[in-house]
Formats: sequence, C-alpha cells, structure tokens
Amino acid sequence: MYTPVVEDYLKAVWMLQQQESPVSTSRIAERLGLTAAAVTAMVKRLDEQGLLRHEPYYGVRLTAPGELAALRIIRRHRVLELFLAEKLGYEWDRVHDEAERLEHAASDELIERLARLLGEPERDPHGNAIPSASGEMDTGRYPSLGELEPGERRRVLEVEVEEPEQLRYLGSLDLYPGAEVRVTGRSPFEGPVQLEVNGSPQVISHALAQRIRVRPEPGGG
Repeated sequence: MYTPVVEDYLKAVWMLQQQESPVSTSRIAERLGLTAAAVTAMVKRLDEQGLLRHEPYYGVRLTAPGELAALRIIRRHRVLELFLAEKLGYEWDRVHDEAERLEHAASDELIERLARLLGEPERDPHGNAIPSASGEMDTGRYPSLGELEPGERRRVLEVEVEEPEQLRYLGSLDLYPGAEVRVTGRSPFEGPVQLEVNGSPQVISHALAQRIRVRPEPGGG
C-alpha cells in the first residue's frame, strides 16, 4: 500500500499519459494544484522508489510497478463511482468528488466485494473503462461525437468530462453512456453540432462533442 499522496501522483501521471508521454512536471503540478518545486521533489522520490522514471528537461513516465499501482487506485475510484451511482443514487456529476474522498480509505477487499456486487463492471457511470483486479483494461481509442458526419448514428460509450457543471448540462440533454445519437448537422470552423439524442433534437459545442466517445459500429449496443 502506498500513501494517499503517492497514489494521487501515480494516478495523475497515468491520466496525463493518456494524452502525452512523457509527461511534464508542469502538467502534473497543474493537475494536482501544486507548485512545480513540490512536484519536482516528489517526482525525484518516486523515481528513487522505482515507480516512475524522470529525465530532467524531458519528462516523466511510469514504470511497470508504478503503472500497476496507478491502475489499482483508478480501479478503486471507478468502482466506487459506480457503486455510488447505482446503489446509492448519486448523480453522475457528484460521484467523482465523493470517490476521491473514499478511494484512499477503501481496502482492496472492499473494492472486490463491491465489484462482485455490481456484476464485475467494465465501465463507470461516465463510461470510463474500469481496470481489472490484475490491471487489465480496455485502452482502445474510440471515435468522438465531433468526428461523425451528418447522418451517422452511434451510441455514446464514454464522456470524457469531469467538470460537474458540464456533466449536469450533458445530463439535461440525456447524453449519458448508452444514449443513441445521430448527427444531423455540423457548422463549419468547429461550430456547434446538431444532434438527435434518443430521438430529441439537441445542439452542443464542437469542443464538448470532441469529449464524447462513441461506439465504432452504427447504433451499436
């Protein structure tokens, strides 16, 4: 078991590695809300512990042990999110912060019991893949809603949004994982995207549409 601070760092690096690798210390500092000096000192410690590799002026990468530790905390977080949503009735814009508070205190045994209770889920309330207990997970890159052409129909797979206000807005449009969407029009120069969501007309920004992942097959279930 690692300290909550170490787990937060490993999780942050893993999340950032999904967009860029290696990860700069400035990006880690931005994500964790810390100073660059504090991050540099912790990164040095984690390098000494063999959890990541840091090359000055180049960036940070998780080692195999560091990645496995990161996936364990991500599993805890996402299983907790799903439990809060499915069993306790939390709205999807509230589960992230609550899971953040619980994830460091939850034991592996508790998480595995919750996972069994939930039917060994593969995705959390936002559609994010849940790592298995052994650290395996779906890392496929799926098309975004913003990439679809008018007339194309898909089902929402994943919503890559953490901001509660934006999640509440998307929820008001019924844009949850599993929703059936059809693009009906796209404005030029990254303008708004016109949709049908479960048969109802809606409009969202191109920026938000880019953060909604859809299943690759038309109308896929």
